Amino acid sequence: MRVSFDLDEVLFVSPRTHKTEPALPFPFRLFFQERLRLGTPELIRALQDAGYQVWIYTSSERSERYIRWFFRLYGVRLDGIVNAERHLREVQQGRKERLPQKVPSRYRISLHVDDESIIASWGREYGFHTYLLNAQDDDWKEKIIACADHIRRVEHPENRETANRL
Repeated sequence: MRVSFDLDEVLFVSPRTHKTEPALPFPFRLFFQERLRLGTPELIRALQDAGYQVWIYTSSERSERYIRWFFRLYGVRLDGIVNAERHLREVQQGRKERLPQKVPSRYRISLHVDDESIIASWGREYGFHTYLLNAQDDDWKEKIIACADHIRRVEHPENRETANRL
C-alpha cells in the first residue's frame, strides 16, 4: 500500500510554528533551506519497515531531483514523487476540464497526508483517503501509522494478520 505526503505546511514547516528536524549542515543548508517537521525521517522509515511505499505528492514546482536529494540528506529514500510538472503531464494530460491539483488514486496511493481540507473532499470523489495535518501535533506519527494500518486492514483484508503483528 502507498502513503503520500504533501510538502508545504505538512513536511516542510516553519520552526516558528512547528518543531523541526535540525537544519542541514553547511553547505547543504544554503541550497536546501526548507525545515522538515520533527520526526519525518523516523516516520517514513517506520512506514517503509511496515511494508508501505512512501511517496511525495506535491503541487509545488520543486524538481523531483531536488526533493529526492533533500530527503536523502536526512537518510530517507522515497519510493515515488509526483510534483506539479508530473501531475500536469500524467494526470491533467491537456484535458480542458480542470482536474484537482492532486489525484493520488491515479498513482495507486491509498492514503494522502495533506493540510488542505479541499483535498479530503476530493478524496471521496476520486477514491483515496486523506489525513489532515497542519497544526503542531506531537502524536502525528502514531496517528498516521494507525490511519494507514486501518486502511490496509479494510482495503486489503488478506494483509490483516501481518498488519496486526506490526
